[in-house]
Amino acid sequence: MSCTKIEAVDIFDFVIKKANGIKGLVDTGLENVPKQCIQPKDQRLDKNQLHIDNQESIPTIDLSNWDDVNVVKSIQEAASKWGFFQIINHGIPIEVLENLKEAGHRFFELPAEEKIKYYKENAGPDESVLLFWSAIGEKDEKVLEWRDSIKHGCNPGDDSNLWPPQTREQVLEYEKWAIPLAKKLLEILLKGLNVNENIDETLEPLLMGTMAININYYPPCPNPSLTIGCRRHCDVSCITILLQDDTGGLFVQGTKDNNWIHVTPVKGALAVNIGDSLQIMSNDRYKSVEHCAAVDSSKARISIPLFVNPRLDTVIGPFPQVLETDGEKPVYKQLLFSDYWEYFFSKRPSGKASLDFAKI
Repeated sequence: MSCTKIEAVDIFDFVIKKANGIKGLVDTGLENVPKQCIQPKDQRLDKNQLHIDNQESIPTIDLSNWDDVNVVKSIQEAASKWGFFQIINHGIPIEVLENLKEAGHRFFELPAEEKIKYYKENAGPDESVLLFWSAIGEKDEKVLEWRDSIKHGCNPGDDSNLWPPQTREQVLEYEKWAIPLAKKLLEILLKGLNVNENIDETLEPLLMGTMAININYYPPCPNPSLTIGCRRHCDVSCITILLQDDTGGLFVQGTKDNNWIHVTPVKGALAVNIGDSLQIMSNDRYKSVEHCAAVDSSKARISIPLFVNPRLDTVIGPFPQVLETDGEKPVYKQLLFSDYWEYFFSKRPSGKASLDFAKI
């Protein structure tokens, strides 16, 4: 079916309801970006603001020696200045990372009649099995992002048997390595806030109470300048750990003049970013940063974030240990994370504006 014939019916029905996804749209042989995928100009990446080989770059931190005071300091400083950094020698075997990326390709290259089994509206009322979807902006909006995604909930009670066989074993194996890594990173970040505690039964619900591993698939696009794989946004998480392939396309808000800095793929590396929840808990010591994903004209791109969030029923706000330093005033109120979560996703993508909801 050609793209012209699809538009005559309903491109949203074809992409979303029939679970063809953006991948299925590309497979029709389209030569132009459909109007339903053309982003408003303020959501596109302006070439004049893109910096791929310039003076600003996201730090890359070698984790070979976790106990090295310089490693600890580098993590804390990167979280404060950039809110984003890459890590190498983090301990996760390269084959675990490669197998996971290959699993993502296998799932998204399935025919629509297979993927539709995991489409979120067919999955039932339990959010842990809201799996496959094609990205769209805000609920009442009619512009598609150039991305298909699948979610794997990583929490007690989430049933991995409901996950597709193409990704199940690879996600479970990655989860075994990535969640302890997230815990180590968070404990280092906490120490930078004078919270000198291990993440145990008390802190775990607050920092790691809800987790999910998503696999994002960005098909090739005939005119990448007109669309976006993922709009500029911050994450609601405490931290996000991201595995990306070698295609490139991840951009982070720079520190100067609204510039966007390319996060250059490094083989075996993982990107880490601070989310809104940890910015709130740190009373702005750590920075939740806007980022976005561009698409490529010739290659499909895979990115795989692990979102590490508070549990929905926990209360988030600045740590007392942060406020005890020099009598610092709280920037944020204490609020139920479920309230912040609901507000955040009702407004997304809103950049950093959601943080205003949490301010005193």
